[in-house]
Amino acid sequence: MIEIRSYRDLLRLFFIFKREFKLAALFTLAVIVLGAFLLPAKYESSARLLVKPGRDSALPIEISDRQTQVIPVTQRDPIVDEERMLTGSPIVRKVAERYLEIIANQPPPAGIWKRTKWYAKKATGAVFDGLRAVLETFGIVEEQTPVERLAGDLAKKFEVTHAPGSAVMDISFVWNDPEVAQAVVKSWIEIYQEERTQALGRKSLYTFYEMQSSSAAAQIKSYKEQILKHLNEIGAASITDRLEDLSERINILRGERFNTLRQIASSDSALASTRKQLVGLPQEVVTVRQIALNPAQQDLRRLLNQKRLEQADMLRTYTNDAPPMKALQESIRALEQDVAKEGATVQSSEDRAPNTLSIHLQRVLLDETSNNNALRAQLAAQESQLSDLEKQRRDAMAIEPELARLQRELTAAEKNYALYTDSLEKSRIDRELDKSQISNIAVIEEATLNPARVFPKTLVMLLVAVPFSAFVGLLVIYLCYLLDQRIHDGGLAENKFGLPLWTTLPELSNGTAESSNSFMASIYRLYGLLPFERIEREGLVLGLTSARHGEGVSFVIEQLRRMLEQNLLSVRVGGDQPARPGEVVLLDAAALLDSREAFVSLHRADLIALVVEAQKSTVPVVQHALTILNTAFGKVDGIIINRRRFEVPYRVLQRIERYRSAF
Repeated sequence: MIEIRSYRDLLRLFFIFKREFKLAALFTLAVIVLGAFLLPAKYESSARLLVKPGRDSALPIEISDRQTQVIPVTQRDPIVDEERMLTGSPIVRKVAERYLEIIANQPPPAGIWKRTKWYAKKATGAVFDGLRAVLETFGIVEEQTPVERLAGDLAKKFEVTHAPGSAVMDISFVWNDPEVAQAVVKSWIEIYQEERTQALGRKSLYTFYEMQSSSAAAQIKSYKEQILKHLNEIGAASITDRLEDLSERINILRGERFNTLRQIASSDSALASTRKQLVGLPQEVVTVRQIALNPAQQDLRRLLNQKRLEQADMLRTYTNDAPPMKALQESIRALEQDVAKEGATVQSSEDRAPNTLSIHLQRVLLDETSNNNALRAQLAAQESQLSDLEKQRRDAMAIEPELARLQRELTAAEKNYALYTDSLEKSRIDRELDKSQISNIAVIEEATLNPARVFPKTLVMLLVAVPFSAFVGLLVIYLCYLLDQRIHDGGLAENKFGLPLWTTLPELSNGTAESSNSFMASIYRLYGLLPFERIEREGLVLGLTSARHGEGVSFVIEQLRRMLEQNLLSVRVGGDQPARPGEVVLLDAAALLDSREAFVSLHRADLIALVVEAQKSTVPVVQHALTILNTAFGKVDGIIINRRRFEVPYRVLQRIERYRSAF
């Protein structure tokens, strides 16, 4: 646990983990140097193949003729297909079989060093083969033949790439012998061309297209005969024209039938109206009529006048309420009612003649009835014709699906026949090209023989060995810094443990404790934190404890005792007596985690401080000790860091100061 506040703290990290830095740097340096001289050499052989546009470069003829059936792919790269064929398992296996023959006939290399490495490699391979045989016996690994193992190694070392948009395939193969690498690349390209020509060959394609052309022609003839037979059944040249003609005639006839129905309905309505009018008309009409006064009414009027005269005479003798007057008035009222009932005039004579309107309506009724019968006869003829036409259309529509199917199949057969006929000549050309071993793959750069090693680069590795080793050492320092849980100083103690840091005591050599100003300053700081008013009034019991033995509790107590005695204070170390006014009692409660007596001693303490040894105590241990103290006593008053080391040597600091003062 180190707080990084300046470059000096970074320098401290270097000296704290100086040992780890040296080990990591030396190990890295040794690995790089040994690798530069002992790693097996790798040589590269390269070649280039050109995929020329043309035959088999994009789509085969059986697909290119049917563009509507292929989903367009804007990003399709045909070179990828060639790369997969080049690195396929069948080709790699054949290359491995051929390479085993080369290895079997290969002599040991010239030169002592190369021959030594060759024999060492051979012995190592024999050891690995034996180990593999043992593992295969117990079923730990799968059993593989030498060809399969070699094919796997060749596939790992073989690489083929191409630039985006380029038609050139770059081939690269790395092996431990430049001549073997060149031979393998040559064999690889030869086997690839042979296998590709054999796989993509169309030896039977010509026969296929010839047979398919004959079959398509026979199908076309059969479909046409069936279509002609169905058309003869319906008596038409085309099912479409026949259906259109029938539909048009049916529509016209339906329109005429609708008009006939409308006319019949109008005629029926006219007949009903005429009959209704004839029922209310008389057959004869009066031409001359003579009128005279009604004699009955005249007689009643004369009798009424007489009664009124009698009433006038009786009024002279009787009053209106007299019985004779009432009887006479009743008689007058009865006569008035009889007069009102009788008509004023009566017909004396009349002349009659036939009704001309009735005769006209009868003639109209006869004409409309004849027209109605004609319309109904016309409607029956139209419905008969309409039924016949609909029957013909139903028959035509029943045949139409079969004709449509035959027409579709005829169209497809004609298209296939055209495609097969066009492809027949292409397949003949492809057959001749396959016989001549001609393809669109051209070798534009033969397999190269490159004696220069591609790995290891001895000079480059030696040049980067020192800086890379230093970088690894610094990386190890950083990792150690992240993993380090030790307490080196009090920079982060207060934030980490939540307690005040009383003082940090530097580490001193023998005989220099009193002369060290830094140490004395740290002791004086601890002395200045003591509550002197309480000491004068009640005395003070100060308990110093640590998590384990050897963290310097006794040393701190001794140094603090001397400081207090020099300042004329009464000091007592240990004891069971309580502190007297003006007296400071120092309790030694070291090894809190191992000693029970430490708890008994601290029980009497007024102030408790935990002594932590720098670079030895760790954060988990200190936290555990603080937890125990808080559980037992409910408080911890401070932390004292003991034996704080100045990791950076004094001479290094002097050089840095001289360098800074020079600038």
